[in-house]
Amino acid sequence: MAFPIMMKLSIFTLLILGMFASQTSSRVIIKPLTMFEKHEQWMAKYNRVYKNIEERVMRFKIFRDNVEFIEAFNEAGTRPYILGINAFADQTNEEFRASRNGLKVPSLSQERVSKITSFRYENLSVVPSSMDWRKKGAVTPVKDQGQCGSCWAFSAIGATEGINQLSTGKLISLSEQEIVDCDKTSQDQGCGGGYMEDAFEFITKNKGIASESTYPYQATDGTCNKKEESSHAAKISGYEKVPMNDENALLKAVANQPISVSIDAGGMAFQFYSSGVFTGDCGTDLDHGVTAVGYGKSGDGTKYWLVKNSWGTSWGEEGYIRMERGVSAKEGLCGIAMDSSYPIVG
Repeated sequence: MAFPIMMKLSIFTLLILGMFASQTSSRVIIKPLTMFEKHEQWMAKYNRVYKNIEERVMRFKIFRDNVEFIEAFNEAGTRPYILGINAFADQTNEEFRASRNGLKVPSLSQERVSKITSFRYENLSVVPSSMDWRKKGAVTPVKDQGQCGSCWAFSAIGATEGINQLSTGKLISLSEQEIVDCDKTSQDQGCGGGYMEDAFEFITKNKGIASESTYPYQATDGTCNKKEESSHAAKISGYEKVPMNDENALLKAVANQPISVSIDAGGMAFQFYSSGVFTGDCGTDLDHGVTAVGYGKSGDGTKYWLVKNSWGTSWGEEGYIRMERGVSAKEGLCGIAMDSSYPIVG
């Protein structure tokens, strides 16, 4: 005899509840990782090995402090960007700045004032609403300067790679190591730091710059290889400066080519930036050279600069950072509008 419909439904319900109870009882409760386990996983991910137990203990303490800072920042959720536990998580901010931020901005002497040329984009009245030079084929893949204060060389080379592609149609990865080894004038001291405009002057006087494949990067100071220095894959005829403290002028420049910019990248929030539009905290103590390769507006309407860094792809948005654009301060966020320049050809 067939079961009544209500009885069938009751049996089905009991079966479902029994299955659910069985699954619940067998479910494994995952405990949060301890800080020690997080450090172990981080070491494995970044192939980090310490020379002795003393160094490991010291680095673990630094890692713990940094992770606590990162987690507290993200949990607060008060900014439109988040931080991440990246390859630099066992370095103090002081150590990180010393090895990565090698920009040396000289004082604006009378000699330098006399070198300031006209701004060729001054009369530009209309610019695109957004720009991404990566999509235009004028930006090489993100590079990593390593434990060498050569950010200034990467910034200058990034801008030079851009103008070379725009003028020749060929995107060629150019040599930062040639700048590090061979440009030893004025402010430029290889891994000890330097200045983008001096790098442009070096490339101009040298009548060109070698390719990355000809003169590969070593992340250390070396002796200038004169043979490789004389092999030119690209050349420029000089450089121009963007008017100081003028984000609108910088916008005109970036709308036309990748631009070398100076920024204050000294804070812990910058060290551990992971994604989103960066809104600070930072000041105007310019210590890092990067390349502005575009601009745009995020989904919530926040205007930003698209900036290529030289800390590898594990940092930021695969090596890039979006920095807030159009802030109230004339210097721009982190001083991005204070000191910018770009190479020219022809």
